[in-house]
Amino acid sequence: MFFLNERLKLGLRPNDINGVYMFFKDFTDVLSALLKTTKRIEMTNILANLFRKSESNNIDKIVYIIQGKLYPDYIGLKIGLAEKLVAKAISNVSGTSLENIEQLTFKFGDIGSAAEQVLQKKPQTTLFSEPLTVEKVYNSLNQAAKTEGRGGQETKLNILSGILGESTPNESKFIVRLVVGTLRLGVADYTILDGLSEAFTGGKENRDPIERAYNITNNLGLVAKTLAQDGVDALKNFHVSIGKPIRPMLAERLSTAQDVIEKIGGEVSAEYKLDGERVQIHKEGSKIILFSRRLENITNHFPDVIKNAIDYIIPSKAIVEGEIVAVNTDTGELRPFQELMHRKRKYEVEKAMEMTPTMIFLFDILLLESDDLTQKPYSMRRNLLEKNVKESTSIKVMPRLMVSTSRELEIFMNQAISDGCEGLVVKDPNSTYRAGAREFSWIKLKREYRSELADTLDLVIIGAFYGKGKRTGKYGTYLLAAYDKEKDIFESISKVGTGFTDEDLEKFQVLLDQYKLSHKHSRVNSKINPDIWFLPQIVIEVAASEITLSPIYTVGYGVFKDAGLALRFPKFTGKIRDDKGPEDATTVNEVTELYKRKISKISTNSPETIN
Repeated sequence: MFFLNERLKLGLRPNDINGVYMFFKDFTDVLSALLKTTKRIEMTNILANLFRKSESNNIDKIVYIIQGKLYPDYIGLKIGLAEKLVAKAISNVSGTSLENIEQLTFKFGDIGSAAEQVLQKKPQTTLFSEPLTVEKVYNSLNQAAKTEGRGGQETKLNILSGILGESTPNESKFIVRLVVGTLRLGVADYTILDGLSEAFTGGKENRDPIERAYNITNNLGLVAKTLAQDGVDALKNFHVSIGKPIRPMLAERLSTAQDVIEKIGGEVSAEYKLDGERVQIHKEGSKIILFSRRLENITNHFPDVIKNAIDYIIPSKAIVEGEIVAVNTDTGELRPFQELMHRKRKYEVEKAMEMTPTMIFLFDILLLESDDLTQKPYSMRRNLLEKNVKESTSIKVMPRLMVSTSRELEIFMNQAISDGCEGLVVKDPNSTYRAGAREFSWIKLKREYRSELADTLDLVIIGAFYGKGKRTGKYGTYLLAAYDKEKDIFESISKVGTGFTDEDLEKFQVLLDQYKLSHKHSRVNSKINPDIWFLPQIVIEVAASEITLSPIYTVGYGVFKDAGLALRFPKFTGKIRDDKGPEDATTVNEVTELYKRKISKISTNSPETIN
């Protein structure tokens, strides 16, 4: 980063300077440093130093680029350049043939590295040409992202060619990776929060106000810019608002009704747990925005939900949460989650609506007119929800019952299952809405865990092994992981190769190839080395007979003797959890708690066998 006098020494024009700018070269040096470490503390220190040096007007752009994007996901604006078009831009600048670029991309497994290689031979810029700044790169790519209509792709190509023509080989590598969506630094959002805390509050122990601001806005760039310009106290002015999705509150998991009653204590609120798509509905007059559990804008997929929200949610301004479920309109029967995936098509939405009708079950209200309700107790929010929704055949408030004994909870649980639900979500009536948190104020209760694992787990695919026989040339078995929230890493737990149809295998091959890596991701811990590593991105649902000890998997390693935990007889259920991000997967803590409860029911005279 250079101040005015340093820029003048380089022969740069003073009339282009409005303060302190960060050269893109300096920024890519930081990105390179992040790629070289897998240690969260080291990453945090690198980020903190970067944020201290960043100009406050541009720190939001720096944060977005570290996240591999130009805007928060809910904005839905992407650069939109395919790899072939990016290869053409590289060819334009370097004079290298498209065939050669394709060969280098295959060799390195990354078109960014191919760009770095071929642009080594590009003619060097003159002594007095101005180096790229972060702002110039961001603004150029932003212009490309906003370019639409006839001739739009050609304009995008020209913009990218122009930026690559001004870049160094190392800069070009990161620009290309950002453009095609493969800028994978291994830096989680919570590590960025720690870096911001270190830079602006003196330590990550002061992270709470920063984390809350992020959780209710889902906009790390905005949080960073506010911190840099106005300090941490300014974050107190952040409130829940229409159009900015709130990070969802999550539930912990317990195995028995008695455990739930004892954990929360007193009277609890038990609600049906449906097998659907969690949705956050933002309403302002007749304008409706729908956000998924991953906080992506899914408004275009559900025109019927929009109409129901306008017609039956009474306030002119509100944010409510619910579950969209597929339904058989002839019988009223709730259908499996996988049927909702037909609604995710870009085209033929009307046809998908006809094929897969839906209902909405609402379970929380977070904004009512101008009142932020997230700090109000759940009992109050539930009462306000019931008063502000007109129920119909297509929109309802989630069925619930207030209970105080395990027997009452078990009876209601059986009723929920007989009605086609997965189980219950049990809530502390006095709990506030802890955006982004997973805690025991909300508890999932599906079925009692005995010596076998009766519930399913949502696990992340981190690798694959090539198949044999009929699966030759395809991925035959997948390596799975659970998420460790404390360490912000993915711990290996099992391989799975059963439950896949031939169609599944074809689909997974295409789906996962876009996340293929040449090495183990920095946030993955595994003693097993698969044939192919993947970016932890795709979450699938897996059933198994039980959880057992194993020395070759890392989930819970060291907690139980010198072993980790593994799944026995795992099987893919056929469900890809598109509604869940990798950090929403089953956690290491959940798995270890399930195992502890299992062995507490087994006689101590029957020692566990290590597989």
